[in-house]
Amino acid sequence: MITLKSARELGLMREAGRLVAESHAIAREMIRPGTVTGDIDSAIDAFLARQGATPLFKGFPGPVPFPASTCISVNQQIVHGVPGAWTLKEGDIVSLDVGVRLNGWCGDAAWTYAVGEVDDEKRKLMAAGRHLLHRAAHLCGQKQLWSQVATEMMRDAKKLGVSLVRRFVGHGIGREMHEEPQVPNFFDASMNLPDFSLNPGLVLAIEPMVNAGKPDVRILHDKWTAVTADGRPSVHYEHTVAITKDGPVLLTEGVGEPFDPREAPALPL
Repeated sequence: MITLKSARELGLMREAGRLVAESHAIAREMIRPGTVTGDIDSAIDAFLARQGATPLFKGFPGPVPFPASTCISVNQQIVHGVPGAWTLKEGDIVSLDVGVRLNGWCGDAAWTYAVGEVDDEKRKLMAAGRHLLHRAAHLCGQKQLWSQVATEMMRDAKKLGVSLVRRFVGHGIGREMHEEPQVPNFFDASMNLPDFSLNPGLVLAIEPMVNAGKPDVRILHDKWTAVTADGRPSVHYEHTVAITKDGPVLLTEGVGEPFDPREAPALPL
């Protein structure tokens, strides 16, 4: 069942979102050539402990419990990358996903960061991913159904020459990280996922995962890290977005480059 949130509950979720944004700020200062991804995870884990918050990903059930507090995915890694001994180098792109529970309410956001200067393929891919997130958040205030938003995302992805991953989708969020509804970044008439209305009080974790090549995915031996099947780079952008009577609002505002979801984004060149 989809649960709509009150203004008071949105305020509590915004507090969790603030810690998500502060976690990203910690990582942003550490992302440089020579940094080990496990050190970024440790710094964020320690920060959240000091704030009395719980990292949502640590111990998350799967083939094996997720072993870290954050997901850190590099280059061709799409999502669910396990932080560890991987050392960042110039030209890498790093997708950081942070989920937090504070006072019983959750926030979740991801952003892809450049390590120094990146090549044109990665730069254009990052611009495409940012655009698709902004576009989706904006359309939540313009459309009545999520399928209408996802259809526009697919159209823009095609124009930009990138592919949207289908194996993983966004989700509702509130007291739990994963609540109804499921929020796919694509739509076709044969889908088994139910459509849903974009009503005030609805809170979604919108998270386009965007590949430079084909959308196909494979999972590494750690049983978590998802990578592109063709080895080309991928990006991951996510915000926790609340739909209000005044339009869409970012509850994880402060993560990544700022944008106003009430304003329509231009298609990047």
